[in-house]
Order: sequence, then structure tokens, then C-alpha cells
Amino acid sequence: ELFRWWCTFLFRPESGSGAAGLLGGLLGNNNSNNSVSPELQGFIDCLERVNDALTKTKGPYFLGDFAPDHPTMIDFVFASHVERMLASVAYWKGYNLRSRTQFPQLEALQGWIDALETHEYYLAFKSDYYTHVKDIPPQYGPGYDGIANLERIAEYQSNILGRDGNSWNLPLSHDDELQPLYRGPPLPLSVLEAAQLTADADGSYETAGKSENMAKACRSMASWKLASNGPSISIFSARGGPSGANNPRKTFGAQLADPYAESDTTVVDAVDAALRVTGLALQDIEDHYGDALPTSKYTKMLKAAVPKQQTKGVISSLQYLRDRIGVPRDLPLASARYLRAYLNWAIDTLKQ
Repeated sequence: ELFRWWCTFLFRPESGSGAAGLLGGLLGNNNSNNSVSPELQGFIDCLERVNDALTKTKGPYFLGDFAPDHPTMIDFVFASHVERMLASVAYWKGYNLRSRTQFPQLEALQGWIDALETHEYYLAFKSDYYTHVKDIPPQYGPGYDGIANLERIAEYQSNILGRDGNSWNLPLSHDDELQPLYRGPPLPLSVLEAAQLTADADGSYETAGKSENMAKACRSMASWKLASNGPSISIFSARGGPSGANNPRKTFGAQLADPYAESDTTVVDAVDAALRVTGLALQDIEDHYGDALPTSKYTKMLKAAVPKQQTKGVISSLQYLRDRIGVPRDLPLASARYLRAYLNWAIDTLKQ
């Protein structure tokens, strides 16, 4: 039933004005049009029934009476759908279902999500909103923007797409407004242990998340991933070069999928040089701590590494790579945001 209401709400145009007033205020609409469509009303009503079911168990999970301390298969089945709902409702409708301010009536559901995130094995398949909003349309068709809450829709879309000047740019904010990073382990436990980062008593990493060591661990993981498959990544990125080839796409096909694309061989070496400098900047903690911008040392190094006549092709290649970093396929979000941000630093540097 929840899946049906989500599809009705997201993948069909919303009807005109429905009930307004109290629910509109609870949902934080910030426009003169704060009407609630029947589709939104039905979706929220169904979420509240799910929330009520969670309040009746001894633990935070659906079978909490039998397994109060860990999730079961039913939780994971729900999680795969709820993840998509969180991302899509924020992106196309401008509502943050995890916000206890916007949705105080969903406290148990929000607690269920928080509890799942304390487990490392959930991190292994937990995606981010950007990846979801790019992979949802090929599966379900295009989402429809909401008929209200228009300012917040624009704000959330800008955040998710990395176009707000903050979410994918240095210096990065400590946390993410829409996608909390530290409710559980933000990186694999082996990485956190190597960086001497430990959990708080509640299983979160809120305290560790504020430390320089967390930024160092996130940067190190991103640079390791970049370096471990460097030549292939350079060739892949060069698909975005001026002479790169794109395959024809089907209607509603994955926007960023180019399985048969060919690289622009004329820029591969320059792209490789730019990525090497980017990886070095990620690794060099002494040059710039935490979320800070690399110093002029790396700005000069990057510009020297890329011939002027190939700058445009390298920029488009780095953009191609940046837009195709998937979570969790390539990196966990806490580390992926650094790789995206450092690629944007390289792009901005080369544009100067």
C-alpha cells in the first residue's frame, strides 16, 4: 500500500487543491500556495500507519517483539523502498521526511531509519539521494515536481545535485542537511578503526564526525579509490572529452549511463595528470586540514599539469566523472562528497 501511494504521489501529476491548513503548516510549506493534494494526503496517511505499526513493537524494528536489537528481512525490504522515498520526496516535492520539525508525526519511522544506520552492513548498500534521483526515472518514469512548496523544491534539488555551492564544494560543511552522515558508521569499521574513530554510546559517530581525523579518513578513502584504479578512471573520464562518443538512449533510459561510449583519446593523458594532482591534494593533510581548500601549491601544480589547449577537454572530462560517482557502488557518501568536492576544486581551478 505504501509503495502504491508513493507511485501515485511521485509519478503522476498531483491533483489541484486538496485539504489545506493544519497539514500544510506541519509540512513546512513556505509559499502562498500551501494546499495539500489528495495524493500527498494519501501518502502521508499511509506513512502514519507505518509509523503506528512501529510504535507497537518493543524495539525500533518491525519485528521488535522478537528481535529488538537488530533488523530482520522485513526491515531491509522496507528500507530499499523507503530510501527511494526519502530521496524522491525531497527532490521532486520538497519535503524532508527525516525532519522531526517538518514531520513530528513520523517519529517512530524516523527512529527506525536512525537505528538501521547504526549497523555497518546497512552502510554497505545504503545509497545517497543523488544516486537515487538519477536511477529512479529509468525504473519508474519521470517524477513530477510538487504543486506547492516550490522554494524548498528548488533548494533541495540544488543541494542534491551539488549546485548550491556547498554540498559538493570545498570547504564542505560538517554534515549534510538532508542526509545525516553520522547517525551510524559513515565509513567501513576497518577504516574508522584505523583512523582511531570510535562510536558514541548510542552507536552514532556525531562526536567523531567533528574531528580532523574523520575528514582525514574520508579524504584518504577517496584518494585510495581514485589511485587504486587510476588508469581506467582516466580513460573512463575522457568519455566526457570533446571527441567522446555517447550511445543512443532509450526513452526514460538512465540519464548518465553510457555503456558503449568511447573515450576521447586526445585528452586521456591530460585527464590522468589532473586526476593525479587531485589525488595528491586529497592525501596531503599537512597542506590543508579537514575541509579546507588546497593551497596555491596544488593550484599551480594542477595548472602546470594540464596543457592550455586541452583545458576545456579536461574540465568536461572531470565533470563527466564527478556526475557519475555512485553511492555505495564507488564510495560511501561521507567519502564520495569529498571526491566530488575535490573534482569541483580542480574544475574551478582550471577555469580560472
